[in-house]
Amino acid sequence: MIDFSKLQAVSSVQDEWKYPQGAANRSGLLQVDSAPDHKLYWEEYGNPEGEPVMFLHGGPGGACAPVMARFFDPARYRVILFDQRGCGKSEPTVASAGPEVALVNNTTDHLIEDIEALRRALGIEGRMHVFGGSWGSTLALVYAIRHPQNVASLILRGIFLGAPEDLLYMYQGNAASFEEAPYALTAPGSYVTYPEEWKAFVEVIPPAARGDMMGAYKAIFDMPALTAADRDLQLRAALAWSVWEGTISNMIPHDDDPGKFGEAHFALSFAQIEAHYFANALFLEPDYIVRNIERIAALDVHIVHGRFDQICPLTQASKLVAAMPAAGAVPATFVTTNAGHSAMEAQTMLALTAIMDGIPLIDGRRTMETHAHQGQAGTAPS
Repeated sequence: MIDFSKLQAVSSVQDEWKYPQGAANRSGLLQVDSAPDHKLYWEEYGNPEGEPVMFLHGGPGGACAPVMARFFDPARYRVILFDQRGCGKSEPTVASAGPEVALVNNTTDHLIEDIEALRRALGIEGRMHVFGGSWGSTLALVYAIRHPQNVASLILRGIFLGAPEDLLYMYQGNAASFEEAPYALTAPGSYVTYPEEWKAFVEVIPPAARGDMMGAYKAIFDMPALTAADRDLQLRAALAWSVWEGTISNMIPHDDDPGKFGEAHFALSFAQIEAHYFANALFLEPDYIVRNIERIAALDVHIVHGRFDQICPLTQASKLVAAMPAAGAVPATFVTTNAGHSAMEAQTMLALTAIMDGIPLIDGRRTMETHAHQGQAGTAPS
């Protein structure tokens, strides 16, 4: 037998982190909306007087974890992690309150407004670094397009532009003909590299409905769960959706442990939020980012993308970089790593950490107003 654990060690982060795992300085819940009462859970790490970094997690529907603060020098940066609407420790979540509550007022526009609300509530004045991966890169780019005056630099990993073909690559593939020819290469897609994992994802949906996999999954999530069988089907679909993405996030999958992607609470929120955003074209006009790229032409943009990324293929980063010169912009950094999608794969982690170590100070400013740090840890600023 091949020792796959040794192969995995080559790909994933082991002890290569430059900075130790620190404890949060403080955390809190910030109410950003009513009816429903959306509250964002946030944490602050590093130097309370340091340069601010707004960290935007992936998904849509993912969540932050303390390890995400380890990309940043804790003596230099003030790192803000937060869970987006309906996610993680924010309230309400899809898993706890249901989609009929948690998906109300849950659009890209709302998330952009939330970043602004959190920035103001935490007393972040002037410019900040905005760091986002996957869906977080989408959100970071949209935020910078709308609020360039607040952005010192964009640090982006695993570019996701969200065009229809990008989603079809991951979720549709050869599903329509899978019943007759499960291993036929009838269309491009992630399934080519992960055939057995793809089989588990496809077979949740009856053959007659596989012409639109995202639509079929969304129909399951949207149906009234009136019986135990309905609830079981919704959970099975959410787990299949979540585990499919979690598995293909890594160049060498963790076959024995899907981690959080296999946990019911996480999967129910993650899958249903993603399906909600994808069914609505991310609540963005077609090619919104590329068509508005001139809005960020003056910003330092740093891009790290895994060559073997099967969630957000490298072509998405290439498309973004190719659009920049016409707007008078060139990325400050564009690194292609021998990695997949996950930020936790070794080369990608090292590249992101090195970029953050090398970025110039924000106008020489060490940051923040004193009043932003008053009050007890665990409470949100008023």
